[in-house]
Amino acid sequence: MASSKIPQPRPSVRERLLAAADELFDAEGVHSVGIDRVIDRAGAAKASLYRTFGSKEDLVAAYLDARHLAIRQYILAAVELQSEPRARLLAVFDAQAQWLERATYHGCSFTRASAEPSAGEKVHRETARYRQDVQAIFTRLAADADVGDAATLGIQLFLLYQGASAIPSNEQQAAMLLALHAAARSLIDAAVEPVASGE
Repeated sequence: MASSKIPQPRPSVRERLLAAADELFDAEGVHSVGIDRVIDRAGAAKASLYRTFGSKEDLVAAYLDARHLAIRQYILAAVELQSEPRARLLAVFDAQAQWLERATYHGCSFTRASAEPSAGEKVHRETARYRQDVQAIFTRLAADADVGDAATLGIQLFLLYQGASAIPSNEQQAAMLLALHAAARSLIDAAVEPVASGE
């Protein structure tokens, strides 16, 4: 009997361009990858890229927006596996550690892109939006844990999170991530315990 498998639709030009940008920008950096390489990898025409995104800066901003969404979903999926408030806060760091330990990790996409000399306003805006979102996640989770000053704990944990993204992928990475996790736990415990003891 003939297979009745339904053929999958070909990805749109936008999807192909974003996939190519994600692969090339992540591996080699935004500045060193020209538009022509993205177009070739995507199998698209130059006119299609400019019609879809307008400029390289717009493409980089869209790449960062897609990264933001992927990381956010990855983090929140880990958080939702936990029910205890402290464990939910620490789950963000557990998810981040797994993300950083991937063989394909080449450093924080946002830090690398925004540090480029050619980085424009849209790139900086996407970077700021990502960082604000992660800090907001920490603040919300801290509030869920009944922390008295959730905003301050949110900032403190975000700073640890940002520091972790700069840890190099070498033989010391695992030990450094464990130390960072311990620091996060200490901050969380110090913030939550006074509330718990006053009940």
